[in-house]
Amino acid sequence: MTLIPIPAFNDNYLWLLHDGRRALVVDPGDAQPVLCVLEANGLKLESILVTHHHADHTGGVDALREATGAKVVGPARESIPQPFQRLQDGDSVRALDLDFQVIDVPGHTAGHIAYYLAPTLSASRDALPPEGAHPAWGGQAPDGLALDGQPLLFCGDTLFSGGCGRLFEGTPAQMLASLDRLAALPGNTRVCCTHEYTLSNLRFALAVEPDNIELIGYHARCASLRDRGQPTLPTTVAQELLINPFLRTRQATVMAAAQHFDPAAHDDNTVFAAIRQWKNQFK
Repeated sequence: MTLIPIPAFNDNYLWLLHDGRRALVVDPGDAQPVLCVLEANGLKLESILVTHHHADHTGGVDALREATGAKVVGPARESIPQPFQRLQDGDSVRALDLDFQVIDVPGHTAGHIAYYLAPTLSASRDALPPEGAHPAWGGQAPDGLALDGQPLLFCGDTLFSGGCGRLFEGTPAQMLASLDRLAALPGNTRVCCTHEYTLSNLRFALAVEPDNIELIGYHARCASLRDRGQPTLPTTVAQELLINPFLRTRQATVMAAAQHFDPAAHDDNTVFAAIRQWKNQFK
């Protein structure tokens, strides 16, 4: 299996997974770049996986379904271009002979879902990339990432590298619970976020934890990747636990920073809410 981040719009990635003949795509906000990749690689699109209803994640669904006959699946409680198979927490969807587990992750939108592919027995649960290497590409320009049995997560706009999605429809408590579920996945899970927000997120993360050595090093590696026009994604769960303030709101350093921003922050939910509000207005 090969994983390709297809750039779209200003900063979206449309994730395409293929086996050399058949493909699936996640959150295709634009059909044309997907069709170009399919044609260039001689692939047939079989499945379209949608995480939530925003137009930059669904805008290409109808055109792709019409052009390819691909089956569409998406969140049961959101308005997705029909017809589509409605999915909710605990469901499993089969695509490319792989079984993806559906996880409800409300927060960014009310009915947002994520798709998780469990590891094979050959993959080490908590393996981290070598020092100085990016979790996915290792500094190499990607034509596609060959999967090696590590688990895979398509999380839409719930979790970003160094950040999380804005709360357009959900509450801080819902988003924290959703992120807790994703943070509990195996450490070597490749996290396929749908926006290249990494450097902006890391500037904020450094304001929250300026002395976090892991964060300082990760920021430098990601800046180097972007300087070379390469993606910073996918990241891994283990990497995010070390550097992402929204997965670290129970760490003393992040709690202290939240309370400096908002002295009323006193428990898990209010600390998370304070960090999210700080990020909303961070320049």
